[in-house]
Amino acid sequence: MLEENYNHLDIEDKIYAFWESNKLFEPKKNNKKKYFSIVIPPPNVTGNLHMGHALNNSIQDLLVRFYRLKGYETLWQPGTDHAGIATELVVEKRLYEKNQSKNILGREKFLKEVWNWKEHSGNLIINQLKKLGSSCDWSQTRFTMDKNMSEAVVKVFLELHKKKLIYKDFKLSNWDPVLQTAISDLEVVQKEVEGKLYYIKYLINKDDFITIATTRPETIFADSAIAVNPKDKKYKKLINKYAKIPIIDKQIKIIADDYADPNQGSGAVKITPAHDFNDYDVGLRHDLEKINILESNGRLNKNCPQKYQGLDRFEARKLIIEDLKSINALEKEEKIKHNVPYGDRSNSIIEPYLTEQWFLNVKKMSVEALKAVKNKKTFFFPESWTKTYNLWLKDIRPWCISRQIWWGHQIPIWYGSDGKIFSAKDQNDAQKQADKFYKKKNSSINQDSNVLDTWFSSALWPFASLGWPKKTYNFKRFYKTSVLVTGFDILFFWVARMMMMGLFVTKKVPFDKVYIHALVRDEHGQKMSKSKGNVIDPLDLIKKYGADALRFTLMSMASPGRDVKLSEERIKGYRNFLTKIWNVSKFCDFNKCNLDIKIDSKEVKLEINQWIINEYINAKKNIDSHIKNFRFDEASKEIYNFVWNIFCDWYLEFSKSIFYSDNQNQIKETKKVFGLIFSNILLTLHPFIPFVTEELWNRLKFLDLYKSPLINCYSDKKFVVIKNSNIELINWLIKLVSLIRSTKVILQVSPGNFVDVCIDHLSKDKKSFLERNFLIFKKASRVENYFKKDEKNDNILPIYLDGDAILIKFATEISLKDQIIKVKEKIDLIKNTIIITKNKLSNKSFINKAPKDVVDKEKDILKKLVNDLNQLESIISIKN
Repeated sequence: MLEENYNHLDIEDKIYAFWESNKLFEPKKNNKKKYFSIVIPPPNVTGNLHMGHALNNSIQDLLVRFYRLKGYETLWQPGTDHAGIATELVVEKRLYEKNQSKNILGREKFLKEVWNWKEHSGNLIINQLKKLGSSCDWSQTRFTMDKNMSEAVVKVFLELHKKKLIYKDFKLSNWDPVLQTAISDLEVVQKEVEGKLYYIKYLINKDDFITIATTRPETIFADSAIAVNPKDKKYKKLINKYAKIPIIDKQIKIIADDYADPNQGSGAVKITPAHDFNDYDVGLRHDLEKINILESNGRLNKNCPQKYQGLDRFEARKLIIEDLKSINALEKEEKIKHNVPYGDRSNSIIEPYLTEQWFLNVKKMSVEALKAVKNKKTFFFPESWTKTYNLWLKDIRPWCISRQIWWGHQIPIWYGSDGKIFSAKDQNDAQKQADKFYKKKNSSINQDSNVLDTWFSSALWPFASLGWPKKTYNFKRFYKTSVLVTGFDILFFWVARMMMMGLFVTKKVPFDKVYIHALVRDEHGQKMSKSKGNVIDPLDLIKKYGADALRFTLMSMASPGRDVKLSEERIKGYRNFLTKIWNVSKFCDFNKCNLDIKIDSKEVKLEINQWIINEYINAKKNIDSHIKNFRFDEASKEIYNFVWNIFCDWYLEFSKSIFYSDNQNQIKETKKVFGLIFSNILLTLHPFIPFVTEELWNRLKFLDLYKSPLINCYSDKKFVVIKNSNIELINWLIKLVSLIRSTKVILQVSPGNFVDVCIDHLSKDKKSFLERNFLIFKKASRVENYFKKDEKNDNILPIYLDGDAILIKFATEISLKDQIIKVKEKIDLIKNTIIITKNKLSNKSFINKAPKDVVDKEKDILKKLVNDLNQLESIISIKN
C-alpha cells in the first residue's frame, strides 16, 4: 500500500542505490542494436554543483534515459577535469593557511599535496551529480590526469609537434601577473571600466612637440616609435623625424602606418611592441625594438629609471603622472570608459607580455572543422550557432598552450645542455634520443617545466575518455558520440577545439550533433552572482522539493534561444504534478488496475478506453519527436498536458463511473487499460522524473510483470491506433461537460447541483452515444435525467455546442432570471476593466519602461478578460 503523501526524501537516495547496486547505468552490449553515447562535459574537480550543471546534466540524463528505453546500447561517459589553475589556487590557499607555499615545498611535494587533495575532495561534484539522478556509467569514470588520458595527451602533442603544428615562439601572450602564467585569448574577459586617457607631449625640438594619448603611461619606457597615419596632413611633415620620450629623453622615430587613426585621441600613437598586441604587429612591419619593462609579477624592471624599478605597475603609473606634470609633459587628462582585459580566474588586469611560449597552429586545423559542419557531418541546435562557430574558426589565432604552473600535463619536451629539443613520450625515450644525438650515455637533459593548458586535454575528451589510443570496446563502439550538450560560453573554449582535435586524431567528427543550451537566470532574468545575492543552489532545491521537481521545471523551460528564468514558485507547481502522479498510482492500486501486458488494443471495445489509447499514441508520438529535436520544453508540456488534462481530469473521472457500475466486462477491460496506460505514462515520464517513476513502477508490481526495472525496460510492443468514428465523440462529450460546468459557474450555480438535460435536438449518432455513455455523462456533468423538448419551464436555458442545441433545466429553487441580472452586472464590470487595461497597454511610456514580464502579465489579463466576457455574453444572448 502506497503512503498517503509523496515524499521525495523517502525515495530518491533509496532508488539511486537500487540503480547503482544493480549496475543499471552500464551499457547492455548488443552490437545488433543502435548505440547512443554522450560524453559529459567534465566538471572541474574543484567544482560544486550549480544551476548550469543542473540544467546541462538534466538534459543529458533525459536523452540517455530516453534512448536507453528505446533499446539502444547506451553510454553516458562521466569524468572530471583537473582544472589546472583553479585546482592549484585551491591547494595553494590550503598551504597558505598552514604557513606553507608551493615554492617552499618544491614541485614534487606540491604535486603530491594536489593529488592528496584530489583523492579526498575531488569527487564532491560526482556525488552531487548523483543527487540530481545522473545515470552515468560511473564504473567508466575518467579524470583528465589519469594514466590513459595522460598517454593520449602525450601522443597527440608529439604528433602535432612532429607535423610542426606545435611550435615554440618568443612573442606576446596574455600574461596574468597574479597567477604569473600565460593564458589563452579565450580566458581573457573584456570589462568596460571607467579610466583616464593621458595626453603626453613628446618633444621634437625645443619649440615643437607631438602629443600622444595613452591609458597606460607606465609603458612609455618601452616605446620604440610614434606612428601617424600617412594620409593625416597634420603630421605629414613629421614623418621620419624623431621625438623624445619624456622623463628619459630617449629619441624614437616618427613612422607612417595605417594603424594610426586620425580620429582617435591625438591621431598619433605611441608604439610599444613588447606591451600591446597591435603595436607588436606594427613593430614587425617596421622592425622595431621590443623593450620589456615588466617583471612577471607586474612590477617595473631594470629597463625603467631606477626610481620606478620594483614598483607595482599601478603605483608606478601614479608616480609617472606626477613626474610628467612636474616637467610640463602632461597636456591633459580625459575621463573615459574603455574595455580592460581581466583574467577569468584571478580577476586581475592582464598584461600583453613578451615571453617564450608553446603555440598550436589551429588555423590549419580549423579548415577540416569548418568543412565538417559545412558538409553536415555535425549539426548545431539551435542552428543559429553554426554561424557563430564558423565566424570564430575563420578568424582564429594561434593557441598559446603552455602555462607556467605545476599542476597539469607537463610538456613532453626535453632540452639538452645546448638547448637542443627532444620531443619524447617519457624520460627514458628522451634520454635515448639525447644519448644518440650527443653520442654519449647519460647526456644531461631537463624537461620543460611548463604544463599544457587544461583545455588541451579537454579537447581530446570525446575519444580519450573512451579509451583511445587503445582500441577499447567503448572507443570502437561509441565513437563518434551521438550528441554533445553544452552551454554557449564554452563553444570556442571546448566545442571548436574538440572538433579540430577529433578530426586530426581520428579523422571523424567527435559528435553528430551539438545542442547548445541557454543560461539559467533568476526569476527576474538577472544573471546569478554572489555579489547580487541571487544565486540559487540546486542542492537546496533538491533537498526541499526533490530532484524530480527541479528537473521537470528546468526541462519545461529549456526553450531554444531563451534563457531559463528560474523561480521557486515554478518548482512548487511541478512538485504538485508529482503529487498528482502519486495520487493516480494510489487510485490504480486501490482499484486493482492490474496490468495485463498481453492486452491487445485491437480487442478493446469500450469507447473511452479506445479513446485514451489513441490519445496516448498521439501524445507519445509528439513527445518522442520533440525530444529528438531537442525541444524539451515542448516535450514537457505535451506529457504534462496528457497526464493532467487528459488522463487525470477526464479518463480517470470517466473510469470511476465504470468502476462504480455493475457491468463486470466493462470494469475488467477498463482496469486493464488503465493499468496499461499508466504503466506507459511512467515509461514516458521516466527520462524527465526518474526517481518517482521508478519507485511507482516497483510498488505497483510493474517490475514483476515486465521483468525489468523501469530504467532499462525496453519493449518493442507497438500500440495500434483504433479506428472508430465514435471515439471522436469522447472529445465532443468533454466539450459538452465543460460547457455545462462553465454555465453553472457563470450562473453561480453550485457545481454539485444536478441538472436535467434535453438532447432531442442532437443528431441520431450523438443521442445514441450519450445514451450508451449515460453513466459517464451523468457523473461528470452532474446530470440527473433527460427531459423532452416540449417541456415548458422558466428555468430552462439553451446552450450551443458545435451548432447543436442542448437544453439545461435547473432546479426550481434557483431563479434563472435573477442569475441573468447578476451576469449582466458582471459584464459591465469586465467591460470597464477591459477599457482600463487596453488604455494601459496603448500607453507607449508603460510599454517602453515597464519590465517585459509586467507587460506580458497585463496582456494575459486582457486576454482572460475578453474570454470571460465572451462566455458571459453568450449566456445572455442565448437567454435574450
